[in-house]
Amino acid sequence: MRRAIALVDCNNFYVSCERVFQPGLEGKPVVVLSNNDGCVVSRSQEAKDLGLKMAAPWYQMKDLAQRHGIVALSSNYSLYADISNRVMSLLSRFSPAQEVYSIDESFLDLGGIAADHTAYGQQIRETVRRCVGIPVCVGIAPSKTLAKLANHVAKQDRRLGGVCDFNRLSPAELDTLLSSIAVGEVWGIGRHTVPGLEAIGIRSVLDLKRAPANRLRARFSIVLARIVEELNGAACLELDDVAPAKRQITCSRSFGTLTASLVDLEQALIAYTTRAAEKLRQQHSMAGGIQVYIRTNPHRKRDPQYQQSILVPLAGPSNDTRLFCRAALYGLGQIHRSGYAYQKAGITLTHIIDAADKPNTLFDDVVLQQRTCTLMTTLDRINRRMGSGTIRLLGEGTSARWAMRRENRSPRYTTEWNELAVCRG
Repeated sequence: MRRAIALVDCNNFYVSCERVFQPGLEGKPVVVLSNNDGCVVSRSQEAKDLGLKMAAPWYQMKDLAQRHGIVALSSNYSLYADISNRVMSLLSRFSPAQEVYSIDESFLDLGGIAADHTAYGQQIRETVRRCVGIPVCVGIAPSKTLAKLANHVAKQDRRLGGVCDFNRLSPAELDTLLSSIAVGEVWGIGRHTVPGLEAIGIRSVLDLKRAPANRLRARFSIVLARIVEELNGAACLELDDVAPAKRQITCSRSFGTLTASLVDLEQALIAYTTRAAEKLRQQHSMAGGIQVYIRTNPHRKRDPQYQQSILVPLAGPSNDTRLFCRAALYGLGQIHRSGYAYQKAGITLTHIIDAADKPNTLFDDVVLQQRTCTLMTTLDRINRRMGSGTIRLLGEGTSARWAMRRENRSPRYTTEWNELAVCRG
């Protein structure tokens, strides 16, 4: 039986999340903006049809927005993450093997599913739409790379009803289809690689599929050779049940307004360190160091410029938020200089190991370690259940004058008690 891998991809995910609770946005051109309302990070199809590009600076689009009634919303990451979790949890029911690839994409192994896969894909689409309210497209193929392309075709060709199964096509039909798709649409082909491929006559996906893998490996990389094998139906990229743990975890943000206040920088770093420590514990890891950096706005040429970073090693691997925050504040004290208007700060947890691999020493305080573990577990459980930041360190403050500018953020309908949707009869 031919292998079948499905890629389920949410359509215009951030915009679709907003439309779940604001159905009046259906049919209207809508964009979601990046941190500090800077650039376009998600577009509805109506906005795409007007020519709005991804990553376009929003300030350049305002005249176009006024002419066409484009609705611009600030990013609402709490809402998007919660909706993503609901979608991925629902998708896990359709296959015993799932790999969550990103916030809006998931691979499913359909090899053991006896039903017609195209009909099964339609069932997936209908269920996600009915239960969560998010439109998705499904691409099915014998390899992950082909499944990504099948999903691309499902989005482009509306006659397919949102599901494209390459396994239903004959080899000749598939080659004809691949010949019409530009090579840059292939998963893993970066925009810097495309000119090199075009220079040797590889312009379509079919050209790449027929290219000698060994020659491409010698000229480009082993990754490109594996992509060619995947395009020929060989599954070189296996479906992983669990993504590998991150070896570094970074949390940084640009501030909503410039700040010269050391207190603002301290509060921001504590907030960022807290988020990074939560991610560290989610993957059951510990970190042995923390890097801190701060910078001014390099685009304000008339302002005095300064940027600096420092790596603060810990005495031993840990996942204790309090310990990381103390180290972060120490690092900030070493690199901070007065007289500058700072635009950005951030931290990176480094020297990450699996928590089970933490070495024991004669000086370990076992009782203290157990108390710390219990405290962090309780903290994470409450914040997951009641909303991020429900319980936080006092040093994070409450004013958050440094916080991102999100003037058009919609309510956090599913993660904040005070912002829940209200039904009126």
